Amino acid sequence: MSSQLVILSMLFGAAAGAFLPRVAYRLTVPFGEPARPACARCDRPFPPGAAGWIHAGPACCASGIGPAVTLSLVGGLLAVLLGPVPQLPVHLLAAIPGVLLAAIDLGCLRLPDKLVGTLALGAGTPLALLAPGRIGPALAAGTLVGAGYLAIAMLPGRGLGLGDVKLGAALAFLLGFAGWPAVAVGLGTAHLLNGAVATWLLVRRRARPIPFGPALLAGALAGLTAV
Repeated sequence: MSSQLVILSMLFGAAAGAFLPRVAYRLTVPFGEPARPACARCDRPFPPGAAGWIHAGPACCASGIGPAVTLSLVGGLLAVLLGPVPQLPVHLLAAIPGVLLAAIDLGCLRLPDKLVGTLALGAGTPLALLAPGRIGPALAAGTLVGAGYLAIAMLPGRGLGLGDVKLGAALAFLLGFAGWPAVAVGLGTAHLLNGAVATWLLVRRRARPIPFGPALLAGALAGLTAV
């Protein structure tokens, strides 16, 4: 593996992640509520238009280092796992909405449909162009996982939210381009991670709703090890 490729991927992740804090902060709101128009700490309104979203560094008063560090690490890991292949830039770009979704889900248990759609179409389209013969298995994986997760979401107790269903289907679709082993490893890892968190909270008697989005996204990253 070229160390230069890893370093460049990490630098790309750090640079892209620097622009995520304000977007994540503004979108971390309960379902049905509009994006935050101002900083909750200092009441300073965000500028209108694109200037209110495209901003490097902290959202305002909140720290902005987390997304940059996370995306940098993800970028380096993707370079190690995939190497210099045409799919690497696609997955590097897909990691941007992925990290954003994880941050929002951790903050308010919500996975915005527009971001899930951006992840699925933004990565799925170039992957389909690079591997047209894998479109069928990818669609089958997304459909099967989406249907299975929807059935679980409809059960009493709502173990999954509809956002989890959509994200799970989208990630299974993307992993389907890498093959069924990648789908299996990705989903299996996601449930193992979420189960470990649930067990830890149960032991500490701090039972509360657990966001499944971060585990799904981490599982998808693990699924690429099966490529």
